[in-house]
Amino acid sequence: MDDAILGIDLGTTNSLVGLVDSGFPILLADENGQRLVPSAVYFPEDGSEPVVGEAALRMRSLAPGRVVTSIKRLIGRRAAELAGGSACEIVAGEGGAAAVRVGGEVISAEQVSALILTHLKSVAERAMEMEIRRAVITVPAYFNDAQRNATKRAGELAGLEVVRIVNEPTAAALAYGLDKLDERSRVAVYDLGGGTFDISILELNEGIFQVLATRGDTRLGGDDIDRTVAEFLWSQSGDERGFDELALAVRGKFLQAAESAKVELSTADATDLRLPFYDGERSFEYRLEREQFERLARPVVSRTDPHCRAVLSDAGLEPGDLDQVVLAGGSTRTPLVARMVGEIFECEPNVSQNPDEVVAMGAVAQAGVLSGAMANLILLDVTPLSLGIETFGGLMNVIIPRNTTIPAKRGELFTNAVANQESMAVRILQGERELAKDNWRLGEIEVPFQAGAKASARVGIQFEIDENGILRILARDTASGEDQVLQIESAAVDVDDEKVESMVSESVKHAFDDMNARIWTEAKLKSEELLPAVAEALEVAGEALDPEQRGRVDAGVAEVETALAAGDARALKVANLALDEATEELAAILVERAMQGIGDT
Repeated sequence: MDDAILGIDLGTTNSLVGLVDSGFPILLADENGQRLVPSAVYFPEDGSEPVVGEAALRMRSLAPGRVVTSIKRLIGRRAAELAGGSACEIVAGEGGAAAVRVGGEVISAEQVSALILTHLKSVAERAMEMEIRRAVITVPAYFNDAQRNATKRAGELAGLEVVRIVNEPTAAALAYGLDKLDERSRVAVYDLGGGTFDISILELNEGIFQVLATRGDTRLGGDDIDRTVAEFLWSQSGDERGFDELALAVRGKFLQAAESAKVELSTADATDLRLPFYDGERSFEYRLEREQFERLARPVVSRTDPHCRAVLSDAGLEPGDLDQVVLAGGSTRTPLVARMVGEIFECEPNVSQNPDEVVAMGAVAQAGVLSGAMANLILLDVTPLSLGIETFGGLMNVIIPRNTTIPAKRGELFTNAVANQESMAVRILQGERELAKDNWRLGEIEVPFQAGAKASARVGIQFEIDENGILRILARDTASGEDQVLQIESAAVDVDDEKVESMVSESVKHAFDDMNARIWTEAKLKSEELLPAVAEALEVAGEALDPEQRGRVDAGVAEVETALAAGDARALKVANLALDEATEELAAILVERAMQGIGDT
């Protein structure tokens, strides 16, 4: 692994990192088990080390002017081209390049991006327990030379040799396996992220993707949907002030509620929003229906329509000339987006991949090819049903999705769910249901490891299907390097058509109940982690809260406990979110104390 190359999606809203290990691409999680890292940097007033990611976002309510987000919109551009769009002041840096002023310091967009890349590099190095010096980084297809070079310089500032800058639509196409399509195939990649929108037409010719045309809007994304919904919610509060007249912290809470509603309404028909004491005195409650949400979101999503039609015209194509349309970017999870894309391009879009991760997976695949860790695959067959393992709480975690072309290798890193655990039972599943018990069990591997604290173990699980349809599962304890292997003959491909149809039909029939069961399980696990963490935080720093703040935290704890006892999945999910929000000040105090402790050493 000395020649390992990272694949990095340096996103406007979130970023991801991964690499190819033992021949299969994986995305790496931080110490909290999160693969998506918010592209946010907090610069402490005392001059201590900047904070990146979720911890930086938590500081927005206390110090919004010291948290930099959406820096990708500035990189490689001149300050004169830009205006607004950030809580931080945008100023001209060296040579007129766009920069931000934080306090009295001017910080270039490259420096901020380098801090995010440094954090991603450290996530990878901690997970792989080795130093990594090279990377592939993705950029929008419309990025000009200045923006590409600035991205490369940011990588170099982070201690990385940037061996390749890859267009995001090309990376998405690679992750979807579209490099296996017939020669001279044409593909549209519709990428709606948090802060930007891109639409590109690619042509595959002799194994190489060429961008025929690209369009986009660097100020259009899921954030605009969130703002539209947040403004509507505020209009229902009864307060006559305009949304932009509100304090940043209050606006932030309504925006967070809108984002949560967007996620919830991707699968639910309605969601109950609660903002207790959003300004210290008043509370807000509202039930938002999916139909109402889609009416609010449609004008925003409709702004992508002219770009899509223009890019077809630029490429000299009609919708019927396309072989596939694929989706990328987390905002495409919204069902309204997929429907509108289908209407524009007159075909159902390919939604087989995780839109949040598809660009990063393509970057990892490209990095694997460049490092020699991953060979080009040949299309021989597809997996008729998803393959995965049972995870804590009895859920199905898909490793290889249904209809993945083979040969194929995929894998993920897992950790111990409880303290002092000495082994992990890896149960191999096949099927389309959300709960493990409703899928077919193909086999089981027991992986021993050193007992330790919760989340201290690292177990890599690799699924490999060869050209003969033989499934091979490798489970590796990364600490000892010991492998456990299970081979299953033809189970991955050789499945009776009638049984496949039955499984898929059952998954559709029970989709609502299955999703409710999954939401309950995930919310319950979240609560069981959250309650002890809040109790510990209160013991450590509870005295720093004023009575009103302490009252909100105690009320949040009680609400979670009540929802747990009632067994109400939706209420528990809302209660977890409310408790998260109620403990923002407490978390910020802990972060500040931790940084002061580092500064004192």
